Amino acid sequence: MNIVIIEDEPLTAEDLEDTLVEVEPSTRIVAVLASVKAAIAYFQQNPAPDLIFSDIQLGDGLSFEIFQAVQITKPVVFCTAYNEYALEAFKANGIDYVLKPFSKATIEKTLQKYRQLQQSLAPATPDYQALLQLLDNRQVQKPSTVLVFQRDKIIPLPIDQIAVCYSQNLVTHVITFGQKKFTLHQTMEEMEALCGNQFFRANRQFLLHHKAIKEASQYLGRKLSVTLTIPFQEEIIVSKAKSPLFLNWLAR
Repeated sequence: MNIVIIEDEPLTAEDLEDTLVEVEPSTRIVAVLASVKAAIAYFQQNPAPDLIFSDIQLGDGLSFEIFQAVQITKPVVFCTAYNEYALEAFKANGIDYVLKPFSKATIEKTLQKYRQLQQSLAPATPDYQALLQLLDNRQVQKPSTVLVFQRDKIIPLPIDQIAVCYSQNLVTHVITFGQKKFTLHQTMEEMEALCGNQFFRANRQFLLHHKAIKEASQYLGRKLSVTLTIPFQEEIIVSKAKSPLFLNWLAR
């Protein structure tokens, strides 16, 4: 089965690709596209895959614009980290969706649904214009703040003030650029979805703001050791597999 992934967050795209191959070993990821512009150019020059997984909000627009510009009758699975206010519209058009952060079980269920519908999927093009109109006055926006906790206080903290988010003893913490430390109720996966591409998931324990990176140095086995611009005692290591993604993200 040939699949195209449309996703502008490298780590999310990588996780989705790994999960798809794990769930369905015969899967072939033929392209990973990071923008509306790149996706339009790709589909204009290449045949449509069997299935498309697409984020809704990309850096240069909504992914619905892709399917308006290029006629594609293959099924699309939309991926979103947001509320379900538009999901009924997706289902009305016969489009499946997964909520971020997704899991192996979620992807298995989606692929099972695809296989069940494969013989009867209608070739009709969904009404993407209607979806764009639905979202016109409610653009998909990631929240700008997160609620954090300090003793008996609940504080709205702007996400762009977070230098590092980390997990310790199954509790998620954040440290701000002003070196204030807070705890929060979200998991690391939920914070990764909320924070967007200004942050990089260095490993399962650490999520780093771009502006918090002072330098990276070579470590054992082609890994990277990361130093922050704020005092931070924990050692932050980026794996060999993620090092190229990290360096590309750091160079932006």
